[in-house]
Amino acid sequence: MTTDISVGILGPQVGLLQSDSVKPALISNIQRFSLDDGPGIRTTVFFKGCNLRCAWCHNPETIGSLPVLQYIASNCTSCGNCSPVCTQKAHKTEGHVHSFDHKKCIGCGDCVESCAQDALELIGKSYSPSKLFTEIVKDRHYYSTSGGGVTFSGGEAALQVDFILEVAKLCKAEGISMVLDTAGNVPFKSIEKLLPYISLFLYDLKCIDSEQHKRWTTVDNRRIIKNLQLIDQSKAKYIVRIPVIPNFNTSVEEHRHIAQFVATLSNPNQVQLLPYHSYGAGKYETIGLVNTTKGYAPPTEVFLQKALKCYHDLGLSAEIG
Repeated sequence: MTTDISVGILGPQVGLLQSDSVKPALISNIQRFSLDDGPGIRTTVFFKGCNLRCAWCHNPETIGSLPVLQYIASNCTSCGNCSPVCTQKAHKTEGHVHSFDHKKCIGCGDCVESCAQDALELIGKSYSPSKLFTEIVKDRHYYSTSGGGVTFSGGEAALQVDFILEVAKLCKAEGISMVLDTAGNVPFKSIEKLLPYISLFLYDLKCIDSEQHKRWTTVDNRRIIKNLQLIDQSKAKYIVRIPVIPNFNTSVEEHRHIAQFVATLSNPNQVQLLPYHSYGAGKYETIGLVNTTKGYAPPTEVFLQKALKCYHDLGLSAEIG
């Protein structure tokens, strides 16, 4: 057992760093200067691994818990350098044509360094708690000047609660605010462990009907709704975030039902409607997945205003995010 003292900028706080005794986490991206994942300027950490399969997911690269190779065909010049490196024969170059078989790929990443055209990227880098904390504190000047901090997102970050707990202890010692973006489909004991550290929960609530939820995400929402009620009872601060998805919850009646449920809670800080967008649609093909919502259009402003009225009518603070 060793003590990590690599974060030398902590000075006298270095003694607070503990051994990296928990399993490393796979991180798909660390997004700096984020303005949409909580108050102030934030560093958003995207964890790999999710136990939902939302049809509209705009971060499909975070769904699986293992590294995934992203192949951007438009960047590929068919140089062929990657083909002899791949032990699984997932890469094939014939003449001036290159093809990649995602099904054969094991995510080893050996081919990435052979590509000079940025056509290949291995998504999912391993971090220990102290290594991730080192990245987080690089931005603390922005946190202190804006009221920001770090946001744990995904995927489903709460699936790796023990890892986050170690990072949270380090962040709390340095006065860094922490936000958890969660779909809530985890045992409440996982959320409960984080309550002393998380200043704000960004809680996804997609619909009220359990069967409808299951058809579009592969799981029902009973635990999700119960966990939101328990977070409410704990007096923690939270924002209910509702993705507005065509053909799923784009009816006024559905939002009236959601609003009626949220109104039963004692302390929702805010409701945010998050209109569907297609920004992540291009990711699917690059990682070998099928985008089942391809071609969907964002909800209209007219509908969003009607949906928003459902929440305002019940006295809820709500906005379009």
